[in-house]
Amino acid sequence: MQFICYPKCSTCQKAKKWLDEHNIQYTERHIAEENPSYDELEDWYKKSGLPLKRFFNTSGLVYRDLQLKDKLPSMSEEEQLKLLAGNGMLVKRPLVVDGETVLVGFKETEWTERLK
Repeated sequence: MQFICYPKCSTCQKAKKWLDEHNIQYTERHIAEENPSYDELEDWYKKSGLPLKRFFNTSGLVYRDLQLKDKLPSMSEEEQLKLLAGNGMLVKRPLVVDGETVLVGFKETEWTERLK
């Protein structure tokens, strides 16, 4: 299982603590140092069943600076994936990827259902 996070992010810290408390094994990946590739993001998006917009860190500075709130609706899926692959700080975190399981963001109830 991959735990993709930004170590300074408080939500990522809570998620990591939760994984540790539940003795769930994972490999940690720093999203800014090792940004997910286009192919990884496309694969995770398809496996997740979530809308692609959920993969965007909508509260982040980069999202706001690029005014993506207004631009995303008119962008193609390919353009959105390229944008995400180009800057790890645009990607919603934490992400947990394990086979067919892809979790975006930390919601304790969802993680409990899907990971235990």
